[in-house]
Amino acid sequence: MMAWRPSGYMFTTKQLIRAMFDDSTDEAKLLIAATAGEVELFAENKSWNAVLWLIMNVLKEDGRPIYTGNELGELRSSLPIVWR
Repeated sequence: MMAWRPSGYMFTTKQLIRAMFDDSTDEAKLLIAATAGEVELFAENKSWNAVLWLIMNVLKEDGRPIYTGNELGELRSSLPIVWR
């Protein structure tokens, strides 16, 4: 008997950014569904690099990024995304 596996979706870089930064998008709804195990999400490593660039260059306080490298690593590992 085969084990059940949720539907899978591959995020592009733009979809990943919408999922993380705009909770009114369909991508954000998929991200929430993935945390509940209802769907499986995939993204390329280069998409994470784009998110890192965005965070490090836009989210600043007094000209310095607000997140450390360790915090960004924790963020990446906490996302319900399989990185390829």
